[in-house]
Amino acid sequence: MLLFKLTNIMDSYQPNQDKQDRLSENRERFSKLKYVAEFMMELIRIVVISLVIIIPVRYFLIQPFYVKGASMEPNFFDNEYLVIDEVSYRFKEPQRGDIVVFRYPRDTKQFFIKRIIGLPGEKVEVKNGMVYIDGIHLDETSYLDEFVKTTKEDVWILKSDEFFVMGDNRYASLDSRDFGPIKRHFIIGKTWIRGWPVDKITIFETPIYDFQ
Repeated sequence: MLLFKLTNIMDSYQPNQDKQDRLSENRERFSKLKYVAEFMMELIRIVVISLVIIIPVRYFLIQPFYVKGASMEPNFFDNEYLVIDEVSYRFKEPQRGDIVVFRYPRDTKQFFIKRIIGLPGEKVEVKNGMVYIDGIHLDETSYLDEFVKTTKEDVWILKSDEFFVMGDNRYASLDSRDFGPIKRHFIIGKTWIRGWPVDKITIFETPIYDFQ
């Protein structure tokens, strides 16, 4: 009789235990779903905030560019990663010595990187392997080897909205000596930082010329 009663008690207990187990499983499942939902919402929030910050920076303030070719050697090499400052030229004009990215006048889908040599209104002359600005020799030894000679002798008179640009590799650069001065509106921005390779990270400053 006692055994029968105990069995009945156990039989009556088992469904309650199963119910508790199911409730525990449901709570655990709900907790996991809640965690996943919270994680996804946080991820979406981070992505949205990042886009709000990155898109304006990417399209209106700075842009990344890769160097292609050898026209700026030995100061810039192929596949180096550069960050271009697009803000500064909204408040001031490009300066002599600035390393700028601009649209190639003969094909505006292409972007070139060169150094500004001549400013609006100036006379640029290449003679005897050297550069002259309004008849004064331009000392470029702060970024060129003293034995480098500038080829393709000629004279250019710049208009009020024109800049004369050249590559630092004077022997292998397609620049204003070939396609002429560039208009101001073609200039995208100035080279600000070299971000890659890591061992060559550099913040660039405009060189100072003695005759200015």
